[in-house]
Amino acid sequence: MARITKIEATRTSLKRKIRVAAYARVSTDSDEQLLSLETQKAHYEEYIKSCPDYEFAGLYYDEGISGTKITKRDELQRLLKDCEDGKIDRVITKSISRFARNTTDCLEMVRRLSQLKISIYFEKENIDTDHMSSELMLSILSSIAESESRSISENSKWSVKRRFENGTFIISCPPYGYENKDGKMVVVPEEAEVVKDIFRMSLSGMGCHRIAKVLNDRGFKTKRNGIWHASSVEGILKNEKYTGDVILQKTFTDESFNRHVNYGEEDMYLHKNHHEAIISHEDFDKATEAMRQRKSEKGIVDENEKYLKRYCFSGKLVCGKCGGTFKRRTHYLPSGSYIAWSCATHLDNKEACEMKYVEDEQIKSAFIRMMAKLRAGQDVVLKPFKEGLLGYDKKLQLRRIADIESRLEKCTDQQRVLAGLLSSGYIEPEIYYQEKHDLDVEISGLAKEKDQISGSLKGGLKHLEETGKLMKAVSKEAPVEFDSRLFEAVVENATIISREKICFNLKCGLQLEERLVKA
Repeated sequence: MARITKIEATRTSLKRKIRVAAYARVSTDSDEQLLSLETQKAHYEEYIKSCPDYEFAGLYYDEGISGTKITKRDELQRLLKDCEDGKIDRVITKSISRFARNTTDCLEMVRRLSQLKISIYFEKENIDTDHMSSELMLSILSSIAESESRSISENSKWSVKRRFENGTFIISCPPYGYENKDGKMVVVPEEAEVVKDIFRMSLSGMGCHRIAKVLNDRGFKTKRNGIWHASSVEGILKNEKYTGDVILQKTFTDESFNRHVNYGEEDMYLHKNHHEAIISHEDFDKATEAMRQRKSEKGIVDENEKYLKRYCFSGKLVCGKCGGTFKRRTHYLPSGSYIAWSCATHLDNKEACEMKYVEDEQIKSAFIRMMAKLRAGQDVVLKPFKEGLLGYDKKLQLRRIADIESRLEKCTDQQRVLAGLLSSGYIEPEIYYQEKHDLDVEISGLAKEKDQISGSLKGGLKHLEETGKLMKAVSKEAPVEFDSRLFEAVVENATIISREKICFNLKCGLQLEERLVKA
């Protein structure tokens, strides 16, 4: 009789994991965008890794693009392209309204992916196209999302306009110097003193860049716990709320969901003595005129344009002695001419600052040397720096932010329902305003808590993003000639320490010194 020996299996069958990608839309503000992106990425990574059959295939996101315009959503188009290229097996997104608020577009994309054997899971509606026998439910929900985007907009506009007219509109995010207490703007004494200092410095002749430098040197933080920039200083100097008055509906949204500055297309509402003033109308008008005069001297064409920057070093060079900015000058010699940069304070008063000029070519050569050193030593400088940023444990904070955002979304949904009930006549205005007020207070508290948590995260996230950009830049061939676009991409500003030394303050957070050598 034949003898049979069983040979035990020694290898397990290898089943390829399902490659799952996530799609999201994030806000336009750069810091908020980074935080929102990081929060959603952490959520989807945790969700996908919890399933042993899944493999994270990346997060695709569009920045502040309206859900009604699919053609303008580049990342969504890239997601669809990667699906067609066979890089993705499954897609997860928060809701139908995030994916598309147009029924035709939504169904077209679902059918397009279904033909590729790729399923979509909508978290909010708990719809999985992998288990759908009919498109009816998806079609219905897509239609609801499409009509909801318009009805919500109209109801919100009507509700906000009524509150503009009767004076009950609550400013949920007061500017620096104020906070919300029981739906009213009240002065924050410490911040109010900073606001007064800003106006005093402006009236004394200082520009926004120099004021921002002074505030940062004194250790003051902005409303969101960040550093001061010229734009944030200018925003305070142009904000009429510091006089106690409020102008409402400075911007508006059209029927196509496009946001515009209101130049008279819609009514605006001026509420005088709306709250306690920090600055007098007289000082506010003087500061406005002083800014207008400085802009005229700098080459501003109108109120809505930035300073004319013809040179990449304009506004980027800071004096290490007095903190002032450098101005471009042409020096003439019998043998020819050359470009130099001089401290503005030194030009006005040589006794106020002893810093003398540095040559344009010296700065360019120093930048080229710095980039070459970074390229040669990226393994000992940039990679450890990036690993340090990645090593910061932020999961708990991100999870709390996600919880807050979920609660904020629910509060916003409740506000929309209230607006719909009021416009349909189902509730009395008194009940609506009381409920709306309670929700506004809760939203304000949640937003404040979110700002406190996110303040410590944003700097690190921004530096991490900029470090990635810098590493990509130095991985290329080292520049032999000065590249102004590269300089503007990686350098926040540069401090002229002396005529022999410069410190490049990079956007990623690194500060690197270089010698200034004459050619």
